[in-house]
Amino acid sequence: MTGDTMRILHVLNHTNRLNGHVHAAVDLACAQREAGHAVAIASGGGDFDTLLTSAGVETMVLDHRRRPAVLAASALALHRLIRRWRPDVVHAHMMTSAVLAWPGCRVAGIPLITTVHNAFQKSAVLMGLGTRVIAVSAAVGASMQARGIPASRLDVVLNGTIGSIRQRGRERVPVTLDRPVILFVGGLHPRKGLPDLLEGFDIAWARHPEARLCIVGDGPFAAEYRAMAGRLACARAVTFAGAQADPFGWMLGADIFVLPSHADPAPLVLPEAREAGCAVIGTDVDGIPQLLGDGRAGIIVPPRDPQAIARALCDLLGAPETLHRWRANSQADIANLTIARVMHETSDVYARALADRGRPLGAIVM
Repeated sequence: MTGDTMRILHVLNHTNRLNGHVHAAVDLACAQREAGHAVAIASGGGDFDTLLTSAGVETMVLDHRRRPAVLAASALALHRLIRRWRPDVVHAHMMTSAVLAWPGCRVAGIPLITTVHNAFQKSAVLMGLGTRVIAVSAAVGASMQARGIPASRLDVVLNGTIGSIRQRGRERVPVTLDRPVILFVGGLHPRKGLPDLLEGFDIAWARHPEARLCIVGDGPFAAEYRAMAGRLACARAVTFAGAQADPFGWMLGADIFVLPSHADPAPLVLPEAREAGCAVIGTDVDGIPQLLGDGRAGIIVPPRDPQAIARALCDLLGAPETLHRWRANSQADIANLTIARVMHETSDVYARALADRGRPLGAIVM
């Protein structure tokens, strides 16, 4: 390490779009490179490799397929990469990445930083292999402590994406939609709670038939959710737009953004919805309240409660001044959701890990 510059090696399973942990890792790596650090990503490769290369981030292929022979070969390959590239820190973003990186870091005496992006997975405890463990929200930090990760090795760095390199040059043109529009952006699988929104919207639509619901995203339950919407009285007011490479234009064209998740450690979609100026409704789970300023920047409702979603929608749809106020509220302390803040706080974690280098790892509860 020379002066304040570092050599940082990120390890993650792939660099494809439409995965929140990938977006977070790519944003961080590019911000670190812009700050003058030498940065590389070892992964299975994917959509963002061209962007990473253009930003000056080195990309290296590391197979993450969960087959014993493949993992053994990849762990050895990563060990050799660490010896050759000589990073100051290695930063692993998923469980397999942490397992692959741990032996090489131990042998080389290099701190391993892990970020817990998906605390709802049982295997997230493997992130405790890190010298220091980053939780993407306070709720994730509490969850990891409950699983046996010592508080002394945990740091909370709240997710933020505003100002990231992925967003530069994007057209800030709203998608033209029939208004008022309620928007959902996310994967179409049970954890995101879309059926709760469909039922809640159906209730609200009975009082406000001018309202429209637009669903952006795709996933394994897409056909089931389309069929579910088709059986509701509000069916003609619901549009499934499919996956979009950049849903920000849809957010700019929407009035209300709803995230009805049952579990969501710190969804990056919320900073973007707030940046777009939507009034935001989110469930009281995991990192969602923290990303909504604990209710100052968005309306928080109980999870799995379509009636509560309906009441919040009706409050906004029935009173233009209330809708306007919550759209303005979405901007409260929005500077806290920038990638610059994430990068600086992560640098502080690296500094603590380097200061602690050589101290034995605490026991890991498996």
